[in-house]
Amino acid sequence: MDLRIFTEPQQGATYDTLLAVAKATEDLGFDAFFRSDHYLRMGAVDGLPGPTDAWITLAGLARETKRIRLGTLMTAGTFRLPGVLAIQVAQVDQMSGGRVELGLGAGWFEEEHQAYGIPFPKEKFGRLEEQLAIVTGLWETKVGDTFDFHGAYYDLTGSPALPKPAQAKIPVLIGGHGATRTPRLAARYAAEFNIPFASIEDSERQFGRVRAAAEAAGRAADDLTYSNALVVCVGRDDQEVARRAAVIGREVDELKTNGLAGSPAEVVDKIGRYAEIGAERIYLQVLDLADLDHLELISSQIQTQLS
Repeated sequence: MDLRIFTEPQQGATYDTLLAVAKATEDLGFDAFFRSDHYLRMGAVDGLPGPTDAWITLAGLARETKRIRLGTLMTAGTFRLPGVLAIQVAQVDQMSGGRVELGLGAGWFEEEHQAYGIPFPKEKFGRLEEQLAIVTGLWETKVGDTFDFHGAYYDLTGSPALPKPAQAKIPVLIGGHGATRTPRLAARYAAEFNIPFASIEDSERQFGRVRAAAEAAGRAADDLTYSNALVVCVGRDDQEVARRAAVIGREVDELKTNGLAGSPAEVVDKIGRYAEIGAERIYLQVLDLADLDHLELISSQIQTQLS
């Protein structure tokens, strides 16, 4: 079971804070540092000092880390034109020496679009499908050839399809709860399918849909990696769990129901139940980015039991 650290910087974080978390992620032996792609805080937080851009952040971290994978859960398709996104991700992959992964989703948070003047189209899923075709098509085009795409939403003619990533194939992550279109897109484009904040039962059901879609597309179901994203709140005792839950404005019982919370033994047991239904990787949503001791505890008391 791979454990990855997943952050939500729109809730309030500077680049230096994210750098500290990324370096701890690397030093403590976690597999990867991922971040959300949002420009507006959610819930009852001030979000200060304000948003950071996902791919600018990852570009900086690419030069200041050595081992960990770097990526997004999920880049919002509404934020970037697909040709520009392909350039950005390929460049960061080069800067990292081939450690980038691209999670790409349709975009959903209408308020952040309104807040920063970003168009929020009615038809987002069809755009996402074209974006996936364009981004992967640009990367796969041989040097010296050109790439053309004529769709309902995007039109590319004679693109030199440069630059190329450092990796032969950047892993693409697709995720969500959709029962039909999402599994079909994952079967076609994804190296990994991720389901966020889902119960064991719902995860098992969605993994089954994706496996069936892969097989229907002529692809081995095991060719994809299956993963979950879950909030994490671990403590050595009940008081430490309660303290960490209070800092992030959550209730312990709710966190235990909907995430990975409690003692290390409780969390190891619940991760094991996700593993039983096919999860191979967990993205630990860390909401208090100042609490690096939390990461150390997870590393020493949980990760060591799973590796």
